[in-house]
Amino acid sequence: MAGCPMHADHVKGVDERGDKAMGFSHEKTTHHFRITPEGGAIEVTAKDANDLASRDQIRGHLTHIVKLFAAGDFELPMFVHDRKPPGVDVMQQKKGKVSYRYEEIDKGARVLITTADPDALRAVHEFLRFQITDHRTGDSLRAGKRSS
Repeated sequence: MAGCPMHADHVKGVDERGDKAMGFSHEKTTHHFRITPEGGAIEVTAKDANDLASRDQIRGHLTHIVKLFAAGDFELPMFVHDRKPPGVDVMQQKKGKVSYRYEEIDKGARVLITTADPDALRAVHEFLRFQITDHRTGDSLRAGKRSS
């Protein structure tokens, strides 16, 4: 699939739309999507510790994401990926059963996603697996340790 011209166009589109939607360069930052037993996390950091502009843009973006996702608004990931990510319908339907918490971390920030609802948990995991694959992060597709 990596050698396929359509795949190359998709990857380029995800990167370009992502830069536009997030307000920072994918080349200057690192994304990670963590799958945990209670949900997961979206983590973004600046590659360069001295790149305070990227760090601040990351923090602003993830603060905004927490508010949007908590309200059931997933328009940004739909724009970035040019389609609705798996899990979004259930995450929207069960928005009151999913918690999104913002945390600052070294060189960036993260969004911790938690739920005790089994259907919402499956949806969160589907959403994060899709992000891992489409953003090509190399993160584990299996649940790891609990988030702190």
